[in-house]
Amino acid sequence: MRILHFYKTSFPDTTGGVEQVINQIARGTSAYGVETEVLSLTSAKSALTTRVDGYLTHRAKLDFQIASTGFSLSAFARFAELARQADVVHYHYPWPFMDVVHFMTRLRKPCIVTYHSDIIRQQHLLRLYKPLKRRFLASVDRIVATSPNYLATSDVLQQFADKVSVIPIGIDKSTYAVPTAERLAYWYQRFGQKFFLFVGVLRYYKGLHILMEAAKGTDFPIVIVGAGPIEQALKTQALSLGLSNVHFLGQASEEDKAALLSLCYAIVFPSHLRSEAFGVSLLEGAMFGKPMISSEIGTGTTYINISGETGLVVPPGDPVALRQAMRHLWEHPEAKDAMGLAAEQRYWHHFTAQQMVKSYVDLYAEVSRSKLGIQRQL
Repeated sequence: MRILHFYKTSFPDTTGGVEQVINQIARGTSAYGVETEVLSLTSAKSALTTRVDGYLTHRAKLDFQIASTGFSLSAFARFAELARQADVVHYHYPWPFMDVVHFMTRLRKPCIVTYHSDIIRQQHLLRLYKPLKRRFLASVDRIVATSPNYLATSDVLQQFADKVSVIPIGIDKSTYAVPTAERLAYWYQRFGQKFFLFVGVLRYYKGLHILMEAAKGTDFPIVIVGAGPIEQALKTQALSLGLSNVHFLGQASEEDKAALLSLCYAIVFPSHLRSEAFGVSLLEGAMFGKPMISSEIGTGTTYINISGETGLVVPPGDPVALRQAMRHLWEHPEAKDAMGLAAEQRYWHHFTAQQMVKSYVDLYAEVSRSKLGIQRQL
């Protein structure tokens, strides 16, 4: 079976949450005899095809962007060519340009879409896009929600509930770097083993400005790994608040990230808007056996982090509640250890890449059989 994934970016160009999901599915399904290709856009001067982790990635030239949506004229022909060779096309939503390509190329192959997030920020443009969005989601064979929480709270998904499957995102611990004793010693010397850790792209919906407010008046170290569009604003805020206990590390290598995940006291993940649909970084913390602090935003973050069991869940946008949660874990190490153990157990029970991959392989086979049966009837 041949699968074509289509999304605006992919490994190795970018390493965000959706890109990680595509990578985990693509590399994992090869064990089931699935051949995977990925098509995305690139700002590089020449479009490239490379092999990543055993599958092919194709990039069409990015021509321009509007409201974080990339457009490419060459992508139409490239997608049509690759889709003809595929048994199933796997879309990753949201990306409005993808909807246009889907209809303009008159795709007749079985297709599914993983629904990663509602569109939250661009509400004015959403009004224009809404008819196309409805038509696109109505046209695909199956829609995948990444958590039952998101399915229950998304007005869009509820409109198509009869063809929605829930497949939680999973990650494979064996693919993560194993830090050397030297790197572990380096970070231990800098921060010890009692620090809160945030890992992720520094974006508006991550709630890090709330974390800065929560850190005010405390002395526990907070380590922030990642870069992004609001990085300088956060550093300015931390400076104005006099936060000597907040440490911005910028981008870190995979080995250093694994070392920090191994050493940290707990994960703090203050995302306060529904743009944070799942939280792969939160899941990484669970995988490393760390208790988590997150906000209740009606998405997959509270499917990963069960309040009082695997960590603490606070109201979104509430720095006082966030500070209290951090202090509670700080002052109750026995509870912290118990929650960390429960978090790791929940990862192994619900969120391994193997479970996610097998669910997608079964879904690919199901939509292929269903489409073939319809075609024979016609």
